[in-house]
Amino acid sequence: MALPTVAIVGRPNVGKSSLFNWLANRRISIVDPTAGVTRDRVATVIEYQDRFFELMDTGGIGIVDVDDLTADVERQIQVAIDSASVVVFVVDVRDGVTPLDQDVANRLRAIHKPVVLVANKADTEKIGQQAGEFNALGYGEPLTVSADQKLGRGELLEAVFAKLPADTHELPPADAALKIATVGRRNVGKSTFINSLAESDRVIVSEVPGTTRDSIDVLFERDGKTFLAIDTAGVQKKTSMATSVEYYSSHRAERSIRRSDVVLQFFDARHRVGRVDKQLAQYIVNEHKPAIFVVNKWDLVKDAMSTEKMADYVRKMFPMLEHVPIAFITAKSGKNVLRLLQLAIQLHKQAGTRVSTGDLNRVVRAAVEATAPPLQGSKTPKIFYATQIGVYPPTIVLFTNGPELFEETYIRYLTKTLRDNLPFPEVAINLMLRAKGEGGGRRTSTDDAPDAAAEDTDGDDAPPIVRKAPAPRPPRVVVEHADADGPAAPRPRKKKPGVETWDF
Repeated sequence: MALPTVAIVGRPNVGKSSLFNWLANRRISIVDPTAGVTRDRVATVIEYQDRFFELMDTGGIGIVDVDDLTADVERQIQVAIDSASVVVFVVDVRDGVTPLDQDVANRLRAIHKPVVLVANKADTEKIGQQAGEFNALGYGEPLTVSADQKLGRGELLEAVFAKLPADTHELPPADAALKIATVGRRNVGKSTFINSLAESDRVIVSEVPGTTRDSIDVLFERDGKTFLAIDTAGVQKKTSMATSVEYYSSHRAERSIRRSDVVLQFFDARHRVGRVDKQLAQYIVNEHKPAIFVVNKWDLVKDAMSTEKMADYVRKMFPMLEHVPIAFITAKSGKNVLRLLQLAIQLHKQAGTRVSTGDLNRVVRAAVEATAPPLQGSKTPKIFYATQIGVYPPTIVLFTNGPELFEETYIRYLTKTLRDNLPFPEVAINLMLRAKGEGGGRRTSTDDAPDAAAEDTDGDDAPPIVRKAPAPRPPRVVVEHADADGPAAPRPRKKKPGVETWDF
């Protein structure tokens, strides 16, 4: 049975997101003085007095969105209100009753649901004494709290608890079988993809760049399993961040990568790979996350470019990430979306694989025999033995006569050999070198790092789902359209420097 929902509503800038984070005991929603920061519904599960309920943050009622998304924000608010078992109506005690507060009160009266009136920002007892005027809204004496000063949390939770429907012993959502983070530049279709997976209008979709400002967790079920998709704000150059909201959006996207199991890095098929894409890929690499390159909006270029050419282009832009599968989808129509989910499940399984110490050492021994590490002065680098010490990601330690004796190119060679010969061919391997008998002297593989020297010029081509198989097997390409079997599409011509779109 679904958990009861508690929706936090109110006009802009009354502290709804601060209240949400405070009740959740962690920073989830972005808090900023700028009105209209929250656009989508942001939710988390709360436990109080042995009961679970879903707490939901919403955008400000009555906001005039600067990007003309007012109707979208209002629709998300209405969905939250309609699904709510209890509504927490937040006002600002310092501002007193405003006409917009009256409008919110009238709107809530029409839904006939339990309402808890909360006068926020009562940072001192003297300020809290001004809350009496909110009785005029018709919801009784307001609770005075201060999310900023952390005053009144217990009283507020108790008031919400008292208005919840009868206990039906609801259980919290099952732990997600897989946490997927969608990241990428602005307007590449991440939110459309999330809505397609969840089969609902869960997050706002718009052609306006930067529509999503926060990282939004969306739980959905497929084949009886629970998954968590994390929609993130579009990443842009740090020099282009005009507001603190954009800075925190970027920071939340990085945090979403860290807490995910698999990262889907999105690209718009119409645009070339740029510096921001490479920096984002580098962050994914640093976290050793399984990843899939997702080329979205493929329907818009399928007649001008083949999947093979786009795959070649992506490989060229990320030469050190050749093991990462490439997926070509059309999120708007749902094309290849479920196949992409299945691929993510497979990568997560690979990242959790363990190999025996015997098999691991046989592979390492064969690699050294095939190509010995180069001498460092008069010293010969030696590997005594290897062992796997962890999963998610597969973490392998090589005990040596000195990690400093091994060049980066040789570490990359070893990592590639391990990937080609062990059962995790498409995920990052955390390869650590340690001096035998010593606790320190460790190095981590940089084999997966993008080529830092690669120019940010944007070259040739773009495509649906492509997988890089281990060395003995050819790459698998899952095509979305039959045109991949036809004649090769003409090679796209570059535009003038600085223009990021293809010239078909």
